[in-house]
Amino acid sequence: MVANVWKVVVAEGETVSDGDTLVILESMKMEIPVIAEDDGVVAIKVSEGDVVQEGDLIAVIE
Repeated sequence: MVANVWKVVVAEGETVSDGDTLVILESMKMEIPVIAEDDGVVAIKVSEGDVVQEGDLIAVIE
């Protein structure tokens, strides 16, 4: 599935918790949240308006 990065919710270097929304994607008029799966400091690898597809790196949590 191809999606557009609609909104980046967290800032680069922000501390996030498991379950926090990182990015919201839009595909076929549906909003798809990208959720943190762990606690840590986030590095966002996309910008608003980017086009991503399955398997693309969106964020890294360290």
